Amino acid sequence: MDKTIFILLAALAATAYAAPQGNPNQDITIVRAEENNSIGVGGYHFSYEQSDGQKREETAELKNEGSENEAMSIVGSFEFRGPDGKTYRVDYTADENGFHPTITLV
Repeated sequence: MDKTIFILLAALAATAYAAPQGNPNQDITIVRAEENNSIGVGGYHFSYEQSDGQKREETAELKNEGSENEAMSIVGSFEFRGPDGKTYRVDYTADENGFHPTITLV
């Protein structure tokens, strides 16, 4: 289980680090949110969209629960507008084999 927690934390840290922080003086609100947190019962799902155009979606599934090979498998994406005015999308997976992002221009 320690490996699963490490992978989850690495994926969340990488996502938080990659997303731009934006203008601290801008009031940003959540315009859409959805969540189904049932971690410990097989996984979770959440998504949201902010008024500044940022979006995020993530789904996780606990594989081989209760076994020696138990691992969290995460699939997700986020979008943000860069300082250049372009919108970027990061699709990623994180599992027992590491964190694997793919960045595209939307």
